[in-house]
Amino acid sequence: MNKIPFLDLQPTHSVIKDEMIQAFNSIYDSNWFILGQRVVDFEKEYASFNQTKYAIGVSNGLDALFLAMKALGIGSGDEVIVPSNTYIATVLAVSYVGATPIFVEPDSLTYNINPKLIEKAITTRTKAIIPVHLYGQACEMDAINDIAKKFKLKVIEDNAQSHGATFKGKLTGNWGHVNATSFYPGKNLGALGDAGAITTNDEKIAKRIQILRNYGSKEKYYNEVIGHNMRLDELQAAFLSVKLKYLNDWTVQRQTIAQWYNEVLQSVPDVVLPHTHSDATHTYHVYVIRTKKRDELQKALTKHEIGTLIHYPIPPHLQTAYRNLGYKKGDFPIAEEFAKTSLSLPIWPGMSKENCVQIGNVIKSFFKH
Repeated sequence: MNKIPFLDLQPTHSVIKDEMIQAFNSIYDSNWFILGQRVVDFEKEYASFNQTKYAIGVSNGLDALFLAMKALGIGSGDEVIVPSNTYIATVLAVSYVGATPIFVEPDSLTYNINPKLIEKAITTRTKAIIPVHLYGQACEMDAINDIAKKFKLKVIEDNAQSHGATFKGKLTGNWGHVNATSFYPGKNLGALGDAGAITTNDEKIAKRIQILRNYGSKEKYYNEVIGHNMRLDELQAAFLSVKLKYLNDWTVQRQTIAQWYNEVLQSVPDVVLPHTHSDATHTYHVYVIRTKKRDELQKALTKHEIGTLIHYPIPPHLQTAYRNLGYKKGDFPIAEEFAKTSLSLPIWPGMSKENCVQIGNVIKSFFKH
């Protein structure tokens, strides 16, 4: 049997190596490394890709969420609705601006925040909703936006895992008032280091974020507000520009691999396969199955040198960092069940059908015996 890592960047990186080296040489020779033409170019390219008027490059996805909320004036005393099952960065950003995260359970099929449960979580202090397009699938954004409009709330999409996903034909990162994404190296569109971006169709928000990310300054040494050093650098922007040209092709490969998995695993008992909402598309940042025998299955796959990850073993409300919120086990049972049963299988552009069959056979053998 072949060793199969959870993530292998080599197949994609080998194809674009010459272009990436050329991009590096261009930046190196220019001797301009911060907020130059390559950042401007990538911002235009990503805005075009995402069909938004503006994209602002920033240092990483967490900072993108933080700056998005700060640009909207969200702060101390405010509440922000977030999914009960998400990566901790979504929640940390709420804390960074001094607001309180209010958790809402996910839909049991899509893993995304359940719009039907949002209204009862809204109070007079609620200022925004952060829908997270988890694992690569778009949230039910029309329903979420309807609720936000009804209660005069802001919508901030966390689009870190779903570059290019759509709901009812409209791209994620284009539904909210302001939206954040990450280009962490393992993302579908990944830099060669930390990087992120904010998308919006609101010119005032875009200009405010441009100032906030750069020490509160539009002109050097003239500071309009108390800002931050949260800028996308020239080198990562150049790398991202190269990769962006390939993203749609890589997404198709991910979707094909997911279909191979579905074919191999559809008859396996006690395994829940990914479900895509009829109005959504899925870019498969990760391919997540669920089983009550998750830990034993993970050990069996590890024994056969097949890499896996758990997204995520501890839901945010049970993290030690958020003990002060006073939550306990059982408060968000769906998120807790996902944490106990979810297992992410290898998926990356360049994987072969034989890889999927090999993984599927190990899983079948595990349940058979």
